[in-house]
Amino acid sequence: MIGRAQPGSTKLIKRMNRENILLSLKANTGVSRADLAKLTELSRPCVSSLVDEMIQEGLIHEIGMGTSKGGRKPILLEYNFAAFGVVGAVFEGSTMQLAIADLKGDTLYRHQISLSSPMDGEKAIESVAEGLKVLLARSGFDKSRLLGIGLGLPGITRRRDGTISYAPSTGWMGLPVRKEIEEKLGLPVIIDNDVNLMTLGEYRRGAGIGYSNLVYMYVGTGIGAGIVIDKQLYRGAREASGEIGYMMIGPIGKRLQGEFGVFEKNYSVSAVREKARYILPYVGSGSIIRQIADYADRGMKEARQLLDDTCKHWAIGIANMASMLDPELLILSGELIHLGEEGLHSIKKSLSDWVPSVPELKLASLGEHAGIMGAIHSVLEAFPSEAASRV
Repeated sequence: MIGRAQPGSTKLIKRMNRENILLSLKANTGVSRADLAKLTELSRPCVSSLVDEMIQEGLIHEIGMGTSKGGRKPILLEYNFAAFGVVGAVFEGSTMQLAIADLKGDTLYRHQISLSSPMDGEKAIESVAEGLKVLLARSGFDKSRLLGIGLGLPGITRRRDGTISYAPSTGWMGLPVRKEIEEKLGLPVIIDNDVNLMTLGEYRRGAGIGYSNLVYMYVGTGIGAGIVIDKQLYRGAREASGEIGYMMIGPIGKRLQGEFGVFEKNYSVSAVREKARYILPYVGSGSIIRQIADYADRGMKEARQLLDDTCKHWAIGIANMASMLDPELLILSGELIHLGEEGLHSIKKSLSDWVPSVPELKLASLGEHAGIMGAIHSVLEAFPSEAASRV
């Protein structure tokens, strides 16, 4: 005997059916209720009931009449990408970028705030809350229409349990960061490593469009990489993949607990800037590679040696990744984008000497917006469940 469905299971089935309809409308614009029944394999009465419900909620629009196939002209439907919004936020050095986007991932409003230094975990959470408050006030966007926020953080993040296992710059070590931020913001939160989100942004909207396998390398305060394999962002068993700052490149020395890795201790932007202070007459706040290259072009021997040494060791990191992962594409970002054509040519030549298969090399195209775009898309990946649950 088949029993009556329990209330909990009935609600779950309804949510799944709503999600099925929304996903079909995202992929197919201008379809009728009958078309949706075929696409979703749901009954026509079920589709009609749920569509009418979601029209009232603003998730679906009626956009006009279709062509008749012998009976009445069907009413065509489309997904309302403006029904809700999502927020992306990323910590980038001494600033935090925030943006609100629609459900297509198109940015509607942006805001940037300067961060105090040093930045600990508590101050970081406060800065997210304050940044969101200002963003909502300036945009006039209703917070109740936000589905959630994607947040890019430095360190080894664990999306599954909402913690950060390693983050020297903030002191977050195994703490329930996601839970604390959700309580502070009153919104669902997805946390991820900042470079992973930059990678996702370039993959979805930038230099990585159309590629199935790629590596994204970022050189900034630290050195990190994001890896896409078969169109999926690869995070590793403990979600620590891409932590190439710990490659044994450059003088090793003795590493203390909580310090940065060997590669980034020797060749991050901070490390290279510190080396430059010893040889250049003046070091400004702009791109350190451009400054070193400028003095090298003027004939300063020490500047040329530092530039060549830095490029060589960055190329070693790239070669290590290329020989291990064999990607179609390797995207260079952060300080690497200031190498210019000459620097890019030098790296390509080194790779051709060192590895059996040289990937295509591209400079990142989204700049400081890559992380934001990735954070936005990290929320959009979870969107159908969020929207469908608003029953």
